Amino acid sequence: MVITCFFHNMKLLVVVPVPLQSVEVQVDVKDHVATVVSTLLYQNKEEKPIEAVFVFPMPSEAAVCHFSAKVGQTLIVAEVKEKKQAREEYDDALSSGQQAFLLEESDQSPDIFSMSVGSLPPGESASIRLEYVTELDVQADEALRFCLPAVLNPRYQPTGTETGSVTVTSVPSSLVPYDLIFLARVQSARPISKVESNCTMDPLEFLSQDQTAASVKLAAGHKFERDVELLIYYKDTHEPSAVVEAGQASAKAGTLMGDPAVMLSLYPEFPKDIMSSVSSSGEFVFLLDRSGSMEGGQIASARDTLLLLLKSLPMGCFFNIYSFGSTFEQIFPESVEYKQETMEEALKKVEMMQADLGGTEILAPLERIYSQSCIPNQPRQLFVFTDGEVGNTKEVINLVKSNSGSHRCFSFGIGEGASTALINGLAKEGGGHAQFITGSDRMQPKVIQSLRFAMQPAVVDISVKWDLPKGVSATVLSPPLTSIFQGQRSLLYAQLTGQVLSVLLQESVHLYTSLLFVCRLTVHRLAARSLIRSLEQEQGDHRGQIDDAKKKEIIDLSVQSGVSSSFTAFIAVNKTSGEAIQGPLLRRDVPVPSNMEIDCADVMLGAADCDDDDFYYDDEEKYALPESKAKRDPLLELVSLQKASGCWELEPALAKAAKKEVWATILALVWLHGLKADAKDEWELLVMKAVTWLQSQNASGLAECVEAANSLLGCSVQKNALGI
Repeated sequence: MVITCFFHNMKLLVVVPVPLQSVEVQVDVKDHVATVVSTLLYQNKEEKPIEAVFVFPMPSEAAVCHFSAKVGQTLIVAEVKEKKQAREEYDDALSSGQQAFLLEESDQSPDIFSMSVGSLPPGESASIRLEYVTELDVQADEALRFCLPAVLNPRYQPTGTETGSVTVTSVPSSLVPYDLIFLARVQSARPISKVESNCTMDPLEFLSQDQTAASVKLAAGHKFERDVELLIYYKDTHEPSAVVEAGQASAKAGTLMGDPAVMLSLYPEFPKDIMSSVSSSGEFVFLLDRSGSMEGGQIASARDTLLLLLKSLPMGCFFNIYSFGSTFEQIFPESVEYKQETMEEALKKVEMMQADLGGTEILAPLERIYSQSCIPNQPRQLFVFTDGEVGNTKEVINLVKSNSGSHRCFSFGIGEGASTALINGLAKEGGGHAQFITGSDRMQPKVIQSLRFAMQPAVVDISVKWDLPKGVSATVLSPPLTSIFQGQRSLLYAQLTGQVLSVLLQESVHLYTSLLFVCRLTVHRLAARSLIRSLEQEQGDHRGQIDDAKKKEIIDLSVQSGVSSSFTAFIAVNKTSGEAIQGPLLRRDVPVPSNMEIDCADVMLGAADCDDDDFYYDDEEKYALPESKAKRDPLLELVSLQKASGCWELEPALAKAAKKEVWATILALVWLHGLKADAKDEWELLVMKAVTWLQSQNASGLAECVEAANSLLGCSVQKNALGI
């Protein structure tokens, strides 16, 4: 019997046998899509029958397409049914002594699932198979990111909202009782450059001479105590591609599953002259999470990031900073013009920000921001920083969607366990870009990349023309493209009609076509998931009400495609089992790791019959992570000295021997180019502003200043490399 402990509402609960013994995951990556097969082994080591309930995280865009259980030699494959019906069948089966298995998406957030394994007799084991397909996100360095989520932090439920969310059972990551076996196979039409991970992996093994196939596996003995992240690097990533997949033979022609489907991948690379130009206008609104869960390194990193952002803004724009917890604050009553005085006032208040505002109620500050009138000729750009621990995810996303015509939203998930549904949903509905900062990631380069997106010339009136062979037509299933950014991939799904495969195989088409997934229905399931999500978001107000006709359409599509939705669930009943299982069931909640860390060694000893109230720690307990006292790094120290206009003034902290702003600014530029080139993604925008200021001064002797700066700093930066 495994004894573990976990926090719930700040109480330390102890003594829970955990029936989940191990998790085995196999990932097959084909280009920018992953098929994930998880096998969970349950065993009842107790003397009474049990019901095991496992609430776990899932990528928000994943299409869950298979759920089955194997008990002894009997395989029970689940069906997708309307959620209420599935729950009733599960309860009826348990009441009659049968075994049943239920998998359902949370009503509140599509990145939380609940798996119930019912009526497992003493000594019996069950092997559960769960399969899903998901798209891979492109990172700032052009890597494709796959994340197997493990951490699920309890979601804050704002006061006055419905409490229909599932209960999360969590333990500190060091106490996760089950092992993880992980294997990934990568295949692409393009060569694989490398694969990196945040976990200890065995060396990458190439499976082909042209390096288009490879495998990698997690080192043995790994506990599933944190998210497993893979970064996959391909060559020639900017080539467009299309994957065509045959329909399901047993499905009716004219339906999504019966017709062929295509997945079109667009990954544009804009000309350098366009990328080098940035807009000098805009209203930049920053919304920072200051709830208690942001304590420690996360809030410190957020403060440093706001410093970089404020220094990188162009003169003449407008800005404001909001922060939230159980309540919210704003630095200025309304957005103000960006200049030296307002920048200094904002930075002073940013330096004082702590994770001290309580819960995570993001809806109220968003409503305040949207209630403010937009400034003429200053497009509103909203930047949201949060660890994503909210319970009203759908309500928040629908609010952003209802205001999408007046702004763009860029979102940042901070730390492991950030809600992918919230972070991706904010950016998708707000026409922006989502980023995740986990482990040892630096927040600054990813945030500055998004600021670059916000300052790029807007791409408007986007349309897609399908140049298909005669006799083939396409029906687009994805929502319309509202934004295209450099470095961001866009995927479009479409249903094809006509003699598609015979035509595509006989004629030369203009698409870069690959038939990688013809037998797996991967594209169909992703297309169904995309269409289901679009239908779920088609509500009239941000409260998320949906009419019966739309709900029926979603349920029918979910059942037809075998892909889960918020209104359906997977249900499997073992009707071949012999004798009915007798006696009341013991409920056992399977814990997931959370970000909290405590030392439970003492409390676990002799705690088999403890009451929930035997152990209690309040909010001020010593286990809170301390604020980092580390001295600010030299890059941020230099950045903090830059003026709003872009120049540096001569100060003792910068140099001792110089008399003019021009000399001081060149000294700073040479230092950045010569000694901090590896952090170019972080300082590039503020350097562009500095160069613009230098050019406006029409100063003479710049070459001599650069030479002197090189001599003083021991660098060899050329004048033309500075852009002056």
